[in-house]
Amino acid sequence: MALLKINLSDPLMKALKAVNSISGVSVTEEDLKRQRAAMVLAGKLAAPTGGVETEQFKVGKILCERIIPDLARNPKYLILYAHGGGYTTGGIDYARIIGAKLATATGFEVITFDYRLAPENRFPAPVDDGMTIWDYIMMKGYGGSQVLLAGDSAGGNLVLCMTQRILAKKRKGPRALILFSPWTDMTAVSESYQTYKEKDPILTYEYICAVRDVYVEEGMELSDPKLSPLFGSFKNFPPTLVQVGKNEVLYDDSANLVKKIQKAGGKALLDVEKDGWHVYQHAPLPMANRAMKRVSDFVSEEIYKY
Repeated sequence: MALLKINLSDPLMKALKAVNSISGVSVTEEDLKRQRAAMVLAGKLAAPTGGVETEQFKVGKILCERIIPDLARNPKYLILYAHGGGYTTGGIDYARIIGAKLATATGFEVITFDYRLAPENRFPAPVDDGMTIWDYIMMKGYGGSQVLLAGDSAGGNLVLCMTQRILAKKRKGPRALILFSPWTDMTAVSESYQTYKEKDPILTYEYICAVRDVYVEEGMELSDPKLSPLFGSFKNFPPTLVQVGKNEVLYDDSANLVKKIQKAGGKALLDVEKDGWHVYQHAPLPMANRAMKRVSDFVSEEIYKY
């Protein structure tokens, strides 16, 4: 059977770019309200409805969702997943799209959470919320070696920052990381911003800068590892799978991350989808299904290799 070929110039992809690519005014109150509502709707429409059960709960004030696979469940391990959305949009409804796919692909329970969003809550609120959930999981009896961290886009930034914070405190880090088009460098100077400017159907340089500027506290250096984990330490970093679309402005964020981890002596795999775009795993397309199969293979190799 012939594989589906995605033409980034066809009307569907142009419409996708028009809807998702937002100019520098994207962080106005009106635009944020619209974007956040669209994220909720996307989650309700696109999240898989079969193969999993969901259960909501709270950790303090943080709303969370437990996604439990119906079949082949291994209760020994758990995935903590942080959604994307430029730190300004998204929530557990949106997170359910990839969260459910991760659960069915791995057989592990997935926990998602509503971290606080900018501009109402700037750095470090989202990362602090992630650490709160990490500590909750540890108190529930899991060890770091039983927990995988996953995230897409800004969520990838969040779990990378969490991992570096955990390791800096000499605590046991996560078993592995699964990252989908992670945002690793807030300086936004990499070549891929220009190379894929006309090909990326989702993101623009202007949008990246707009959401960044309402997330970052005034006076912080954009190269600070607390914001841009690409410039942080990767000593003793866990095995990491990075999936990225070849046609996205954040391509270098993924490629450079993998190089940094490997240079530090760690294991990191760069999985490039040549026809893919930013977090293409969201889409109900064969290429997304194939990507989740590769996630399953990576997890099986790391968990069951002995």
